[in-house]
Amino acid sequence: MPVKREYRGISQRAKRLLANPEGIDVDFKREINGIKSRDLVSFANSPHGGAILVGVDEYTSPDGLQRGRIVGCDVDDGARLSLINKATDCYPIVDLELVVENISSKPFFRLEIASGNKRPYCTQRGEYAIRADARSRALYPEELLAMFMDREGTLFLNRFREAVGQLEQRLGQMDHAFGSGMEQLVNHLDDLDNQVRRTLTRVDQMTDSAKKRSRTMLQALRDSQESIAGLEAMLIAQNGNPAGRLDIMRDIRTRLDQLTDNLIPNDEDND
Repeated sequence: MPVKREYRGISQRAKRLLANPEGIDVDFKREINGIKSRDLVSFANSPHGGAILVGVDEYTSPDGLQRGRIVGCDVDDGARLSLINKATDCYPIVDLELVVENISSKPFFRLEIASGNKRPYCTQRGEYAIRADARSRALYPEELLAMFMDREGTLFLNRFREAVGQLEQRLGQMDHAFGSGMEQLVNHLDDLDNQVRRTLTRVDQMTDSAKKRSRTMLQALRDSQESIAGLEAMLIAQNGNPAGRLDIMRDIRTRLDQLTDNLIPNDEDND
């Protein structure tokens, strides 16, 4: 549900603020010029934020209590821009919600300032303030340090979680790629093994003279079969160890090159 920005009368929120004296969560200002960046900073640095009623004067009631009296103020575009500029003069910029109250009689501003998620905030002069009772005071060194540590700790934790997430994603992609590659290699090695077995069978069926001429080829085929069997055994043993797959991949490439060389007979063997 969108926040209502204008009220013809006085909202329940404003009535509750006017019913109490200035305090840790509310401040009264008669004119816009009475608001300083320090006031905005003090609420943004406070644990629960607060509100500033502009166009409200403070007075003492007959029973001796301080209350706010509506005197009204300009609520045109120039007034809004002036308030926004005060917020942008803070560092970091203070988030400000402008609400116009009582526009049918004496309009005034209600400025809602939430507790900032980028604390500590300061003015352009480098003033760090916080709301205390009915006034703004400077932050003590230990309070300022605690805010800085809390902010930097949150930033570090968010960055660390993001980095871990990216690393897990990359490891998952690498593991998937290695797994797919291993499956393809196993299938390829099975095909090579079947081809070598068929060739050995054919060689055994050759005549004695053919066997003599193909002796070198026969030995190469048997060596290749042993190499394939060894590779399959290594793949099975290292299947659950992704860290050793890269070395296996390199070893496989070397052995496949040797296997290919062995399968190609030399010219002198064909003589």
